[in-house]
Amino acid sequence: VQLQASGGGLVQAGGSLRLSCAASGRTFRSLDMGWFRQAPGKEREFVARISWGGATTDYTDSVKGRFTISRDNAKNTVYLQMDSLKPEDTAVYYCAADPNIRRDLRYAYWGQGTQVTVSS
Repeated sequence: VQLQASGGGLVQAGGSLRLSCAASGRTFRSLDMGWFRQAPGKEREFVARISWGGATTDYTDSVKGRFTISRDNAKNTVYLQMDSLKPEDTAVYYCAADPNIRRDLRYAYWGQGTQVTVSS
């Protein structure tokens, strides 16, 4: 599985961005998908995940109510809609995929990352 993240950019605080992660391979619909982020000088952290069928989602507390993860299995794509962005959301965002449900860094497949910068 190869993952390609896109959609990052520069936005003012309070604004919105939608990240996309396109996956190659026929196994996409059987994989749990996650988003992670890594800010300068900090460890990579879990942001959100979605089950293979889209029925179950999970978020880190700091983004609950502001971010929404979704997927379109027909397009082999997972999305992260980010609203009410804050400067502390600034980071490189990575998508990841794994056959198992997890919130840690042991995802089997990773994308290359897309930069999100939120100005105050």
